[in-house]
Amino acid sequence: MRIVEYELFEVPPRWLFLKVTTSDGTVGWGEPVVEGRAKTVRAATEELMDNYLMGEDPLPIENHWQTMYRGGFYRGGPILMSAIAGIDQALWDIKGKHYNAPVYELLGGKARNRIRVYQWIGGDRPADVGQAAAEKVNAGFTALKMNATSEMRLVDTPAAVEDAVERLAQVRDAVGDDVDIGVDFHGRVPKPMAKRLVDALEPYDPFFIEEPVLPEHNDALGEIAQHTTTPIATGERMYSRWDFKEVFEDGTVDIIQPDLSHAGGITEVKKIAAMAEAYDVAVAPHCPLGPIALASCVQVDACSPNTLIQEQSLDIHYNETSDVLDYLADPDVFDYHEGYIDLPTNPGLGISIDEGTVYERAEHEVDWHNPVWHRDDGSVAEW
Repeated sequence: MRIVEYELFEVPPRWLFLKVTTSDGTVGWGEPVVEGRAKTVRAATEELMDNYLMGEDPLPIENHWQTMYRGGFYRGGPILMSAIAGIDQALWDIKGKHYNAPVYELLGGKARNRIRVYQWIGGDRPADVGQAAAEKVNAGFTALKMNATSEMRLVDTPAAVEDAVERLAQVRDAVGDDVDIGVDFHGRVPKPMAKRLVDALEPYDPFFIEEPVLPEHNDALGEIAQHTTTPIATGERMYSRWDFKEVFEDGTVDIIQPDLSHAGGITEVKKIAAMAEAYDVAVAPHCPLGPIALASCVQVDACSPNTLIQEQSLDIHYNETSDVLDYLADPDVFDYHEGYIDLPTNPGLGISIDEGTVYERAEHEVDWHNPVWHRDDGSVAEW
């Protein structure tokens, strides 16, 4: 069996899909993308496929991963690691289909029977979150996540802090104490304000505080943690086990959130999850992306004993033109019930892509870029 063909599809709302075909007709799918940089990751994926993988046996995945990572003098970072991630997903999809087993069975077997998921509420500038929270809980979700704030000044006003507190209070009042509420700082909160916010939000018992500062300021996490007992989560903008090594050794982070389409794919995130287990750190993979990324997350979740919960992007505010289930021939594979999804039993990634929908929607121009925010003095704010 050899890799004989690959195709890349930019599809709405902001995703890039990779289809890899082998000489015996087996097809594997991956999702190599950086949101807002799809064309850049596409070029990196083409380079890796053309230089390393065309004509190769797809099954020795570890060797292929090491070749793609170490074969270039310059390595790491979001573009290269996202390209590797999508290719890695497709190779695991092929391998699972070759052996007629879900990927998690090839990674040691299941550590659980189902996986808890959470649902996004609100938007980039969160509003009406109380009503949205009640609707999602009524739909069966037991965990939610929301943005804490919009853009903030380097040192902002008491009113800005109170606005964030009031939003979380609305959600807590709407759903009660039996529902978990993650609060995402999105790296948009400067360190002085992060210290204030984690303390001010604590009376409403957040499930976790996500990315309280940008990863380049991870050295501040210890100081921020001194202001709260709320678990601290981070990791969506960290791309390899070497990026995570320091936060494990520091001991401040309670939950890591590697992204299966950014952090080297299934091969790398399984290793990151095993490292986290050694430090008593939980895993909650980041996934505001498409169905292939989510399916890849589920495979690692299934066989990682320290998986806490899984992000998924159904009805997220980015998915205005297409949603997660639109590209699946059988959307029931992600049947959300009682706040969980069952483990898939089909081979490979466990999903069947509706290729007709992929080809049709790839005909349309996709040019998603995240907003660029400015403060009232004209300076650029973190989004």
